[in-house]
Amino acid sequence: MDRLRYLLVLAACLAVTLPLEAVLGARVYRRPRRLLAALAPVLAVFVLWDLVATARGHWWFSPRYTTGATLLGLPVEEWLFFLVVPLCALLTFEVLGRGPAVRRRLSRRDPAHLADHSTQAAPTGAATPTARTGGGHG
Repeated sequence: MDRLRYLLVLAACLAVTLPLEAVLGARVYRRPRRLLAALAPVLAVFVLWDLVATARGHWWFSPRYTTGATLLGLPVEEWLFFLVVPLCALLTFEVLGRGPAVRRRLSRRDPAHLADHSTQAAPTGAATPTARTGGGHG
């Protein structure tokens, strides 16, 4: 069971964030080109980082917690990590960035959530949609 631990953690990450796509409409899986464009640089940079670090002996991967399957010297689990974790982050980001739309969508499904939270004043210092996408640090 230990040899599957890394894979099981990755599977749990996917299982926890899958409802963000299916129920809350994150639309990450529905845009494969954008998903690939987001994941490819992350994969390239961090795989290179891992290859250099393991070649220099800065870190290693325990055979106890990996299946033993490798690709270019890295455990398959590590390759999957660089796909799964950014994917889960994208799913979360897409849903959180669409908070009001998600609340409206849930309200239509469940009449108990009909309270309109969009008219409440934003807390002091809260980011507005334009402030979030405005770029730069003030």
